[in-house]
Amino acid sequence: MQLELRHLQAVCRIAEAGSLGAAARLGVSQPALSAQLRRIERVAGGDLFVRGRHGVEPTALGQFVLDKARRVLNEMDELAAGARAAAPGTPLRLGCILLVLLDGLLEEIDLALAGQEITVDLEDSVTALARLLGAGRYDAILYGEVNDHEVPLPEGVLARTLVSREPFCVRMSAGHRLAARDSVELADLAGESWMTLVEDDDGGPEALVAACAKAGFTPSLRYRITDRKMHYDLIAAGRAVSLSQPSAPTAEGTVMLPLVGAPVTGRIRLAWNRSAVSAAQADLLYRAAARAYLANVDNNAFHRAWWDAHPEAHPPLDRDEPVAP
Repeated sequence: MQLELRHLQAVCRIAEAGSLGAAARLGVSQPALSAQLRRIERVAGGDLFVRGRHGVEPTALGQFVLDKARRVLNEMDELAAGARAAAPGTPLRLGCILLVLLDGLLEEIDLALAGQEITVDLEDSVTALARLLGAGRYDAILYGEVNDHEVPLPEGVLARTLVSREPFCVRMSAGHRLAARDSVELADLAGESWMTLVEDDDGGPEALVAACAKAGFTPSLRYRITDRKMHYDLIAAGRAVSLSQPSAPTAEGTVMLPLVGAPVTGRIRLAWNRSAVSAAQADLLYRAAARAYLANVDNNAFHRAWWDAHPEAHPPLDRDEPVAP
C-alpha cells in the first residue's frame, strides 16, 4: 500500500481531534478508521499514536509524519487555490455581514486585486456565512463576533482576526435626555426600546441581554430592522436606541456615545477556504479590509481616542510581509 492524500488527512484529523472520534468528521466508522490507521502505521514503520489520559497523542514517528503530512496538504491546497485563481473567468466570491467597513471595502478590493473579477454578497446570518463557505458557495467571508462568542468554522478553512476588539457604543436620538453626555452608563438606558443587531447568531443579542442583566434590567428588544435608513429614522424619532459599531458614520437626528466600561465588544474576522484562496490572495483581502476599517476610525472622536489608546486591537499592517494567521 502507498500513502495517499486521504491517509495524510486521516492522520491529521486524528491528531486534531485527539481521539479516533475523528471518524465522524471523516465520514467513516470508528472501526474502519482504526483499521485504516493500522495500515498506515505498517507503511510508516511503527505506531503513530499512543493512548494517554486525554486521548491519543502522536509518538515521535507520528509527529514526524504529521509535520510532513501538513506540509504536503498545505501545498496541495495552495496548488488548488493557485490553479483556480489562474483560471480565466473565475471570480473570487466573498460573503459578508453588514459591517461598517463594507462601504469602502469594494473599492479597496478592486485596488488590491486589480484584474480579477470579484462578487460580494451580503448575508444576515453569520452561521449561514460559515455554512456557505464550507459548502463552496463562498471562497472567503468577512464576519463579526460579539464578546466571547466564537463562530464555528468548517474544515479546510483558515481565519485571521482583523480587529481583535472594538467597544460597541449606543446610538440614540439627538433629542434624548442623555444625548448631551460624553458617555452613558448602560443602567441609564433601562426602560428604553432597543433596536436589536441585524445578525442574531454572532453572540450580539446574548451579549446585550447579559450586559443589561448585570446592569440590573432586562432590555426590551422591540425592533429588528435591516434597512439602514429606516433604522436611523426610528432612532432619530426617539422610538428606540441601539448598539452600534463605534466606527459607524453619523446620521442626521442621532448621536453616538460610548458605554462606560465597554460592556459589549466586537471582533472582526476574515476566513477563507484554503483550497480556493491562496495565501497571497488572503493577505491582499485582509489588507484591503483593514484599510476599509481604518478609513472609518475618525467617524467618531471618542473611537479615535480609544483606538489610539489600544494599539493591541490594530491589524498588523506596518510591515510588508504576509500577516500571520
